[in-house]
Amino acid sequence: MHAASSCTGFAQQGTMIAAASDAFWGGGAACGKRLAVTCVGATNQGVPHPCTGRTVTVKIVDYCPAGCRGTIDLSQEAFAAIANPDAGKVLIEYREV
Repeated sequence: MHAASSCTGFAQQGTMIAAASDAFWGGGAACGKRLAVTCVGATNQGVPHPCTGRTVTVKIVDYCPAGCRGTIDLSQEAFAAIANPDAGKVLIEYREV
């Protein structure tokens, strides 16, 4: 069983989803925003050249609480579209679409 999302409860939102950190959560204002996310480099913590060169559009469906691993916590499927999953964490650029 999956935990409820901070934005949509138990409603299924697909696999191209993400959680927002405090950096732009805005008390829930980030819910539903669509972001185009692109990997731009390694964090020097894993794979040296993790980026695939692709951009993925994700929908913010949840809150990533304190201790979140990054500004945006991508689903496994979304992360794999833009970077080698073995990297774990990458540098990104994003824009609202």
